[in-house]
Amino acid sequence: MSKIFFSGIGGSGMSAIAGFAADRGHAVAGSDRSFDKNPDQPICKILKNKGIALLPQDGSGIDASFDFAVFSTAVESDNPEFTKAGALGIPLKTRPQYLSEIVSGFRTIAVAGTSGKSTTAGMLAYLMDKLGLNPNFIGGGRVKQFRARDNPGNSLAGSSDLMVIEACEADGSIIDYRPVHSIIANLSLDHNPVEKTARMFETLGRNTEDIVIINGDDANLDGCTFEKPVRFSVDQDSEYRAQKIRYYPFETVFRVRGVECRLFLPGKHNLYNALSCMALLSETGSDIKDTAEALAGFSGIERRFDIHLNDGKHLVLDDYAHNPHKIECLMEAVRKISPGICYIFQPHGFGPTRLLKEGYIEVFTKNLRREDHLLLLPIYYAGGTSAKDISSEDLCNEIRAKGKSVRVLRERSLLFPGLKDRDAYVVFGARDESLADFAREIAMRLRW
Repeated sequence: MSKIFFSGIGGSGMSAIAGFAADRGHAVAGSDRSFDKNPDQPICKILKNKGIALLPQDGSGIDASFDFAVFSTAVESDNPEFTKAGALGIPLKTRPQYLSEIVSGFRTIAVAGTSGKSTTAGMLAYLMDKLGLNPNFIGGGRVKQFRARDNPGNSLAGSSDLMVIEACEADGSIIDYRPVHSIIANLSLDHNPVEKTARMFETLGRNTEDIVIINGDDANLDGCTFEKPVRFSVDQDSEYRAQKIRYYPFETVFRVRGVECRLFLPGKHNLYNALSCMALLSETGSDIKDTAEALAGFSGIERRFDIHLNDGKHLVLDDYAHNPHKIECLMEAVRKISPGICYIFQPHGFGPTRLLKEGYIEVFTKNLRREDHLLLLPIYYAGGTSAKDISSEDLCNEIRAKGKSVRVLRERSLLFPGLKDRDAYVVFGARDESLADFAREIAMRLRW
């Protein structure tokens, strides 16, 4: 067994790998600058409960006893830990490099897509676990039913040689995976231009040993080349097409291959997630009736349509939606519930906001109704060297010019004096754990 140091351990991907490594018997320590600023974060306590030593991110935790150190891609090369590990001659690995090493030792199922891969990967791992397949799992989202005092819910150390991973295209490492099976859920603009992501997805398909499951309704994926893919769909004919669909505010009922299924998550996007899992499991030998039964027990991923208040008058939701496609799916689902919604969106990162600016403007212009209102929080900045040449004010001005009700909320506390003027609030954005706390506080104040 190895002794491993994780720098940036608090991130969703890093905490999953660190937790998995600890559960497999490795000695794990780590640091995160967000823990230095706020040591009371729940994820900090959970990692400590697992026996992981958490240290200041100032280089003091690094010594020659470590076999190697794993660095989040968010940790800069001039970070004291990076410098000290290099000076001590400790082998350095990025998170994607180490994840690639881990999964090479398993029969891996890679879940890819520009939207929904966290939910799909977590759902697949949950279903496999309920079906007795004893999977391993490393994800970016926290499965609610995997969460424990010593597990955030984003990893699982099973007894089989099966591994489910969330294969992210953001840093390009997706092309290094050699999975047995792959799911490619969808393709739209996110971290990279569509054409660049398409080439990565095609490479993943070529690198997949056996089954490639793709969304048969996705026009961008339809332009990609895959050898003998298995398709799932809602609108087009496919091997796994949902039929007799009934959408409800908080659940979806449908049939696939003659079997009735209940999914206690709303929206067409979650139906696609479920179909992809059912297709993969059916193609690999699981009975579709057993899968449907297990599906009804899945309660979702944290910060994906999390309901903090729904008392018949007030509604407060929290969601991870952060790119235009995810935001559109969220707004389509939530407008079935309430006639007038205050959306509170925090863009994440200056680079991503710059890339997605036109998409943000388009999606809000298209989906904000006359009775809706949009509040934009300042762009979330987690550190780094990105040029700060775009702001939430830039988005606000262009969305307002399209005739929509929108303003920038510079401080979250400024919401509270007029909070009860509206009954429904949807808080959304990526990476910043405090958004969930903000949603909880909104819900608490509305109860008063």
